[in-house]
Amino acid sequence: MESRPPPAKRLKTSVWGSGQRRSYVFGHGMEQQRRELPIYRARAKLIGQLRYLDTAIIIGETGSGKTTQIPQFLYEACIGGYGVIGITQPRRVAAISLAARVAEEKKSELGTLIGYTVRFEDVSSHKSKIKFVTDGMLLREAMLDPLLRRYSVVILDEAHERTVQTDVLFGIVKSAQRKRKELNKMSLKVIVMSATMDVDLFSQYFNQAPVLYLEGRQHSIQIFYTKEPQTDYLHASLVSIFQIHQEAPSSHNVLVFLTGQEEIEAMSRTCRQIAKNLPQGSCQMTVYPLYASLPHLQQLRVFQPGQKDCRKVILSTNIAETSVTIPGIKYVVDTGMVKAKRYNPESGLEVLAVQQVSKAQAWQRAGRAGRQRSGICYRLYTEEEFEKFLNMTVPEMQRCNLANVMLQLLAIGVPNILTFDFISKPSPDAMRAAIEQLKQLGAVKHKDNQIFLTVLGKKMAAFPLEPRFSKTLLVSSEFHCTEEILTIVSLLSVDSVLYSPRAQQEEVLSARRKFISSEGDHMTLLNMYHAFKSVQGQKEWCRENFVNSRNMMMVMEVRRQLRDICLKLGISLDSSRSDTGNIRRCLAHSLFLNAAELQLDGSYVSLDSRHPVAIHPSSVLFHSKPSYILYNELIHTSKCYMRDLCVVDPEWLYEAAPEYFRRKLKGAKT
Repeated sequence: MESRPPPAKRLKTSVWGSGQRRSYVFGHGMEQQRRELPIYRARAKLIGQLRYLDTAIIIGETGSGKTTQIPQFLYEACIGGYGVIGITQPRRVAAISLAARVAEEKKSELGTLIGYTVRFEDVSSHKSKIKFVTDGMLLREAMLDPLLRRYSVVILDEAHERTVQTDVLFGIVKSAQRKRKELNKMSLKVIVMSATMDVDLFSQYFNQAPVLYLEGRQHSIQIFYTKEPQTDYLHASLVSIFQIHQEAPSSHNVLVFLTGQEEIEAMSRTCRQIAKNLPQGSCQMTVYPLYASLPHLQQLRVFQPGQKDCRKVILSTNIAETSVTIPGIKYVVDTGMVKAKRYNPESGLEVLAVQQVSKAQAWQRAGRAGRQRSGICYRLYTEEEFEKFLNMTVPEMQRCNLANVMLQLLAIGVPNILTFDFISKPSPDAMRAAIEQLKQLGAVKHKDNQIFLTVLGKKMAAFPLEPRFSKTLLVSSEFHCTEEILTIVSLLSVDSVLYSPRAQQEEVLSARRKFISSEGDHMTLLNMYHAFKSVQGQKEWCRENFVNSRNMMMVMEVRRQLRDICLKLGISLDSSRSDTGNIRRCLAHSLFLNAAELQLDGSYVSLDSRHPVAIHPSSVLFHSKPSYILYNELIHTSKCYMRDLCVVDPEWLYEAAPEYFRRKLKGAKT
């Protein structure tokens, strides 16, 4: 461990540019692997320092072992006394897989000494002393106990990702730490962990907390840049894949970072086609896509050993950027691009668009090549371009809709949400827009220049959902359709249950035709869920109908938990049966901020901002022209597309929020 980050060692090459290298030997056996992690050499010194620090910032490269080992070091050294050591993760898959790994290392059954809690899944018990949690779930715990009394240590991991929930947690744990000290309660130790060297902000925020640097990574990684800027990163990716394929041994697998499902599927087809036509005797290639909506069994294929003398090429979104170790990866090809959401509080539009990664993301991607052996990362941009990248990803807090954040802070009991101690304060416009949305939904009210939760708002905060979906469930009993709304909200709260491979579009359309509703995607999804239940979730039925069976099973679990919350809140669990009008009317009463109106020229505009929007080609309404529709989200590619649509009557919208629509809705009866 050093007091300063180790200097990078540069190696010049004639092909791509410059590289960085450090090497370590990889051992065998669980305990042997632990001992050969770079962090293990710093164990004694690290424990010695953490024992006496209230707050520390720990910086260590991807692969140094900080996430799995530091919680164990603290537990083994009895740092934290009788409380729980909590480790937050931005992603559920990371929380689950890390907990499983640490349980394996401790030879403990998952859910006993080592546990995890993610949204809609809790595998922990009163025996759990090391607990991996998604940052959102720790925030929900803070709603019930703002002092987080169960915890003696909170480790905020992957801090450089700057997710909105992690940013809020910074403020919550800082406040809990201070208040516990003021009340002479058991102290709370806060550890912030990051893979990036840009940590001044973290240190300053936590009152000049000391920064501890962990030297080294487990295996060497060499970085190569292009000599010239690339105008087409997809073409450059293809060239790089086959350059590696022609020159490297077949056991060296390749991970390529692309931006989304469509790019990945198109590249998969192209790679397979080219591989078929390579000269006889060439190494074989198997191409695996990896993205969030891919069926779980197909995701698992990337982790399985490849065939002998056959190279694995994995084409992935940023799902593989952190915490996931894919075996056998020797090469990483980084396009330098990612799809990210950005919210404009002035227009009210939240759009998903392709943009450049940050330096922190680029280093995370490179780190995937050095997990099990020395590796190489090809960056499809020049070193000069890389130097112009932002050091860190723009915090999600500064580019998202803050309605849920404001609701959570009010539920936790923050006295003045407008002056909350954010590590990176969002714009006043974004905060005002969020409060206005909550006001439109009936969740907040103003009194004496303060903002308070209404009775409805307190109930909304009880659900681990976006405010609009919480409202949907809470008003569903008025329309006697709670059972159907539970299903629809659950379907919209997990990754897509639909799997639509482009190579089989005709089969997909044919299979889906029997479920299609002219009333929109929500009703179509509801039909599919009922059909799935009627065949008791048969896997063969799922394959035939291109339904992601694992995600559909998750829908059932989410629905069960939301149903339990409804029962606790005294919501009547009625069913509308065949009356779909009541379901759509209920949706209009909660999703009215996401409404669009057909124009005379056949185009659509959003009612809130009058911004041009279009029906996404994947929607069942793509060839229809209903006068008024609700949408779940907007995606910006060549234009602003609406996804997950529902046909509604203008009268329902006006009935839901008369004051709001008096100025928004053309032609509504007053």
